[in-house]
Amino acid sequence: MAVNWTGEVLAQVQFYWEYSLWPRLEGLTDAEYHWLPAPGAWTVRQGADGRYQPDSAVPEPEPPPVTTIAWRLGHLVVDVLETRTNWHFGDRTYTRESVNWPGDAVEAKQRLRHAYEVWSEHIQALDEDGLSAPVRGTEAPQWAGFPTVALVLHVNREIIHHGAEIALLRDLYRAQPSRT
Repeated sequence: MAVNWTGEVLAQVQFYWEYSLWPRLEGLTDAEYHWLPAPGAWTVRQGADGRYQPDSAVPEPEPPPVTTIAWRLGHLVVDVLETRTNWHFGDRTYTRESVNWPGDAVEAKQRLRHAYEVWSEHIQALDEDGLSAPVRGTEAPQWAGFPTVALVLHVNREIIHHGAEIALLRDLYRAQPSRT
């Protein structure tokens, strides 16, 4: 039996997108987006240059800080989708430092939808040879020598993993004693 591997890989993330992630973002407010769920939580802040950037540290603290929905959603938009699309299918000009992170819930959702659609279009264009080809545009050495399908499956995992975290943060925001 012939298997459409591109279709199967896309079906995994499309199912999650359509039935879990995108519906859970319905009604996201700026108050939720910027809510600090714990003291010292990392978020997205506007810098002196007017651009929004995520809190971060090198090396990352152990354990890593709790993050806001703004941080998690921005990570999905910028790190997981926009930058990877640019590096693996584009001109390789994006960096975490050069891209303006979403500053509010509406922008984050718009950019997430667009980035997801563009990424999906690039994956849809890959056939078995494209999925088997070495990862192009390796900005990180961990992808050297891996087939493109490994990167695609990793992005699927990232979308599912961080989408679930965002959903949980929304549940916690809604369940706060001051909100019930």
